[in-house]
Amino acid sequence: MSQEPNIRVAVVFHSGYGHTARQAAAVAQGAGAIPGVEAVLVKVEEAEQNWAALEHAHAIIFGAPTYMGSASAAFKGFMDATSRNVFAKGGLWRDKVAAGFTNSAARSGDKLSTLQQLSVFAAQHGMHWVNLGLPPGHNNSKSNEDSLNRHGFFLGAAAQSNADEGPDVAPTPADLRTAEHLGRRVALVARQLAVGQQAMTA
Repeated sequence: MSQEPNIRVAVVFHSGYGHTARQAAAVAQGAGAIPGVEAVLVKVEEAEQNWAALEHAHAIIFGAPTYMGSASAAFKGFMDATSRNVFAKGGLWRDKVAAGFTNSAARSGDKLSTLQQLSVFAAQHGMHWVNLGLPPGHNNSKSNEDSLNRHGFFLGAAAQSNADEGPDVAPTPADLRTAEHLGRRVALVARQLAVGQQAMTA
């Protein structure tokens, strides 16, 4: 019986004030909790040194704060850089697993537009997008703010951080647990896909 492959999950993110960095760390923690999975954090500012590592990852989870209804300019710069470092080199990320997360100060903050932007970006690279896989968490009189997916997003993980609170306080524990859930879900899908590909090859 062949041994299961070691799975690598990369979490590529930008964080302007530290809040999205906490969310990214929670995503990586969730992914790394799955046996046989190694999770690594990659800041977009360090992408130039990490193209090879991203090429060899089984899954890449993208994260950015939502500024003015879009992913931050720094993350958009990373996206644009992939056109020459990934896309133009033969589609190096094709068939990898992908997912996304975002954070904003407002409850909605037009975060959906950022998650849609990230999913289209993944599609341009031929990646397989993994959704959050959770029902809305705070949508009735018996639910509360401590629920997973309290903002009710489906496409990816969303967090809310009060504008007057630092990353030592925000995002909330519920939002961080939601981020961990996304990391675990992506890691499991990546492992299932890798094991299936290994079986087909055998």
